[in-house]
Amino acid sequence: MKLTREARSIAVVINTGSRKGSAARELVVRSLDAAGLPVSAMYTVDEAGDLNRTLERAVTGGHDLVVVGGGDGTVASAAGLVAGTDVALGVLPLGTANDLARTLEIPKDLGEACKALAEGKIVDIDLGRANGQPFLNVASAGLSVAVTQALSPRLKRLIGPMAYGVATVRSYAKHKPFHARLEFPEGDHQPVELENLLQVAVGNGRYYGGGNAVSPTAGIDDHTLDIYAILMAPLREQAKIARSLKNGKFVENERVHHVTSRSVRLVTTPPLPVNLDGEITTGTPTDFTVQRNAVHVVVPKDSTSATFEGRH
Repeated sequence: MKLTREARSIAVVINTGSRKGSAARELVVRSLDAAGLPVSAMYTVDEAGDLNRTLERAVTGGHDLVVVGGGDGTVASAAGLVAGTDVALGVLPLGTANDLARTLEIPKDLGEACKALAEGKIVDIDLGRANGQPFLNVASAGLSVAVTQALSPRLKRLIGPMAYGVATVRSYAKHKPFHARLEFPEGDHQPVELENLLQVAVGNGRYYGGGNAVSPTAGIDDHTLDIYAILMAPLREQAKIARSLKNGKFVENERVHHVTSRSVRLVTTPPLPVNLDGEITTGTPTDFTVQRNAVHVVVPKDSTSATFEGRH
């Protein structure tokens, strides 16, 4: 299957706990039906504990396309289940940040996203793994974890993506610097010891945190991970780094250590929780790898975000 319209059976999973999920079901069904696409099964998830169970039912149900409506964490969970299979993944941006949708050039408007899905094409994207667990955009330790913890559902519902800025300001004031060691199993870089850190992140995709770029050259099908570590700095210097987050040029700052690799091991002192696409699901020490062309995903027909190469 190279085009959505070639799908023989489609399952739709809507996470009603995501920011826009509760209002999405009828529009999704109506839009796909109008496009003549065969929706064979519809699932809604109301409780977080039911998400993986529901996604597993959809992925193993004999469908060749599973459409997932939710935030980046929901979509990453689905990607982990379809990785390495012939099941394609459709994405409807119902979360707060929707950074994968931004990377894949999927429209923010749900109606437009449904139309783009119906007319879409299939491409291959890479999947990051952190201690075996999947992520699509960025995995990180340090300040970003505190930001995630400060992002209450109420705050996200009230102000949407601006909640990230509010949560960052709140978390920065309480941040405690940490030490990290980066080890590179493939030997492409020497181990690095870094002190007095604000954050360490490992990027698989292009965007994270509501539209920040991982680096100027990052891509979700480049088969590498972007690894960066931001050192603590005076407030003026931190503000300078923050101003270049949107275009990714912050990695050129002298207080940012940036490399690319296919795998990296992160060890921190003290041990820290690790945030995967907005979900805190593992901790350091963490082994990061990238699965090349692991996931077939639907993108708009004119998207240039990725190509179809097949698995290697």
